[in-house]
Amino acid sequence: TNPTPEETPQAKVRHFGSVVELRGEKEQYYRKLHSDVWPEVRAAIKKANIRNYNIYVATIDGKRYLFSSFDYIGTDPKHDFAGIAKDPTTKNLWWPKTDPCQKRLPGTPEGEQWLPMEMVMHID
Repeated sequence: TNPTPEETPQAKVRHFGSVVELRGEKEQYYRKLHSDVWPEVRAAIKKANIRNYNIYVATIDGKRYLFSSFDYIGTDPKHDFAGIAKDPTTKNLWWPKTDPCQKRLPGTPEGEQWLPMEMVMHID
């Protein structure tokens, strides 16, 4: 890992990336949802100390994948990310619309939708 696990918690900004498969038949619906992310969902993300949040799509071997990346500016990502899961709009309205568009990948941790990626390099 680069940076090392010891260096990562001391960073002022931590960078996260993850991946999930996009169900082809749901792609246009997923794109439509994300063309105008609800204010409550945006607020929950911001409250969780997440900034510069991006989602990309790519085709690999005929399958579509979503790749997310974001900057984290807080000090307790587990706590802050759990706060998003407690947000009623995100939990009860947004995720029930977005999750069926996605297919969890092998190795995705229990209770998570997206497979975390290991950072190999970052340049400011």
